[in-house]
Amino acid sequence: MAVKEQSQRQLRVGQEIKKVITSLLGKGELRGENLENSLITVTEVRVSPDLKYATAYVMTLNGKNLGMVIEELNANAWIIKKQIAARLQLRYTPEVNFRVDDTFMEVDKIEKLLRNPKVAQDLVKSDETEE
Repeated sequence: MAVKEQSQRQLRVGQEIKKVITSLLGKGELRGENLENSLITVTEVRVSPDLKYATAYVMTLNGKNLGMVIEELNANAWIIKKQIAARLQLRYTPEVNFRVDDTFMEVDKIEKLLRNPKVAQDLVKSDETEE
């Protein structure tokens, strides 16, 4: 099933929510030992079409303590929702859910495949046949 492209409004709201979350993380306003001791990157926030739900994709430096960071962020979701309501003028304040951004792992997996000698050999063969 293909993922439907987000509307301009969804993209704008997602960016604003991302700013709120990164601000809270930067100022240390969220509670949790792993949140304080980890370098966390919010890569993307996807908002549902009705703007009632948001999924924030996060990654830690080198993927350290990722599971515990996700748990702590989800435990702090009510603080984040409260701050979103205070900072953004939205009819509904979205419920925020945190997930691991696995795109970095996918990119790493593809790079390892491309560096594989057998794959490199096949790529060289296909280049020679095109010439």
